[in-house]
Amino acid sequence: MTQTVRTACAHDCPDQCSLLATVGDGRLLKLQGDPDHPLTAGFACAKVNREHEWVHSPDRVLTPLRRAGAKGEGRFESISWAQALDLIVGRWQAIISTDGPLGILGYAYSAHQGQLNRGLLLGLFHALGVTRLWAGTVCDSCAEAGWDAACGSVGGADPETVTESDLVIAWGADLLTTNVHIWPLVERARARGAQLVVIEPRRSRTAERADWHLRVNVGTDAALALGVMHILARDGLCNRDYIARETIGFDRLEREVLPRFDPARVSAITGVSVADLDRLALLYGRARTPFIRLGEGMSRCVNGGQAIRAVALLPGLTGAYNRVGGGALLMTATGFGLDSSFIRKPSGPATTRIVNHSRLGKALLELSDPPIRSLFVAANNPAVTCPDSMTVRRGLACEDLFTIVHDPFLSDTARYADIVLPAATYLESEDVVRSYGSYYLQVVRQVVPPQGEAWSNGRLAQELAQRLGLKDPIFSMDTDGLLRELFRGAGSPAADVDLKDLREGGAIKLAPKPGRQRFRTPSGKLEFYSETLASQGLPAMADWVADPLEAEAGKRFPLRLLTAPGYFQAHTAYAGVAALRSREGAPECVLHPEDAAARGLETGQIVELHNDHGTVRLQLRVSDETACGVAFVPGQRPAAEAGGGTINMLCGDRYSDMAEGATYQSTRLDVRAAR
Repeated sequence: MTQTVRTACAHDCPDQCSLLATVGDGRLLKLQGDPDHPLTAGFACAKVNREHEWVHSPDRVLTPLRRAGAKGEGRFESISWAQALDLIVGRWQAIISTDGPLGILGYAYSAHQGQLNRGLLLGLFHALGVTRLWAGTVCDSCAEAGWDAACGSVGGADPETVTESDLVIAWGADLLTTNVHIWPLVERARARGAQLVVIEPRRSRTAERADWHLRVNVGTDAALALGVMHILARDGLCNRDYIARETIGFDRLEREVLPRFDPARVSAITGVSVADLDRLALLYGRARTPFIRLGEGMSRCVNGGQAIRAVALLPGLTGAYNRVGGGALLMTATGFGLDSSFIRKPSGPATTRIVNHSRLGKALLELSDPPIRSLFVAANNPAVTCPDSMTVRRGLACEDLFTIVHDPFLSDTARYADIVLPAATYLESEDVVRSYGSYYLQVVRQVVPPQGEAWSNGRLAQELAQRLGLKDPIFSMDTDGLLRELFRGAGSPAADVDLKDLREGGAIKLAPKPGRQRFRTPSGKLEFYSETLASQGLPAMADWVADPLEAEAGKRFPLRLLTAPGYFQAHTAYAGVAALRSREGAPECVLHPEDAAARGLETGQIVELHNDHGTVRLQLRVSDETACGVAFVPGQRPAAEAGGGTINMLCGDRYSDMAEGATYQSTRLDVRAAR
């Protein structure tokens, strides 16, 4: 006997699909996209299609584990939940009595997007007053800051309106890999005559299918956007009425910045020819409803915030933000009006010591007064994902650091833990998710019982809170009670959600009214000039400047690193599915034929990527998919699959120009045959 259960995907993905799960005898048999969902449209991505293998993987951690070998060795013995909780609570109480709560560092991040399962752990850390992690710096803090500088903290265009677009630009966004459910809508727009332009440094799956792929040098997107603005202003293609009515500061940008971004200079910076620059500006300026889908990856470099900011300003020159099918989209998350503070901040100090995720390793090794004596990790794998991950591993290897990892699998980070706790997947617990690439909200229903002795993040947070004597109501509420509190303080449009409809139905759409982009800047307008940034000592107007440190490093290490999600192995959350690992193939580095020939290298060789941070061994693939001077490494893979290394071992911990983001794409390196 089988049954079908409607639920939603809680992986870190902008689509946040509505799913139909087929279940029989307590096992997940298959997952498919919900045909009644307008965006999911009846299909799931290539990764989630294999989710039954993920849930029932023989590699799952099924019981609590206690370290029985050296840190990093991955040797453990099974213990009971009672023993594990006693060890954790006893150690934490001892740390708090001697060093105070700042001796503990806790975080739950993006591998589980559930508002409750993520929020309850954050609420536990907030109530305890421990050191907190600024987790978004490895992913989206810089991108959000760039967008906010132009538009304010507000969601972008509804992706479903792309069917009304006459020009679609995927700028730094490989839609088929990271946002696949927008693709059928783009194809509908193309069937009506729209062109698809892809702007990114490599020939991605999306670029291969585009009407035009414009290859831009890594880290120069801001210069390209400013060059387009220069031509739009020069050739009379700006909507001056819209600029006067809905924006501020363009007169200063046009007078003080744009003259420096003439086509010849922009071509020299970006690698885009003057002819192609003119062509792009003409296409954009003449389009009535151009839609730009921005990718976050372009923000992960020294000029990252300015890149997002400059591209987000482009629709303001032509008035596209005021037309259905036009505008730009980075993320939608801030457009829902949800207020999770009751769950994430139930009590505890308003401020405390903050550790930047990008410098986790240094914090573990160097913080004092007090030092970090215990680390709790859930829904993340910092031994792989963090820049300067070799330093992270040195920190994790400290014998006096008591580390707890809550994970469905024995991840690279879990191998350094003192206690590993079996985590339930999103398919084994209840929650609610909101997309960050569309405007849908949906309840996540439990599809199968937790495997083995796995607990959800939420259950673990509540059990620890009660053992530690916390009395906040959230630590004894059931799912319904937590949902009521999540929506009690919500603003529009989430304030209008009927919880009964949410509980009993499918996805609920909470999109802004189409046709006019709202701005939540201090001026209430699109800001070409930002007083807020000026007051912070940052450039008040969008700009691009060469990075002297990177130029200096380039003298010794002539290749620039480019990373992007792999199609079947976007990150290590999918490493538990053998079929997906097999389809992705061996961890690889892609070099242009000219770069490979200059080093005497051929496809299939094991090569060493190296710089002052270390050396990583990968399999080489030679292809003009990537540009000369670029080493492209797709996906995040466990270190064991790549000879004990991970590409982020070569990335430094420099900050981006805004919001202290990671700068993976500003890494310089070289490649040689493996020794």
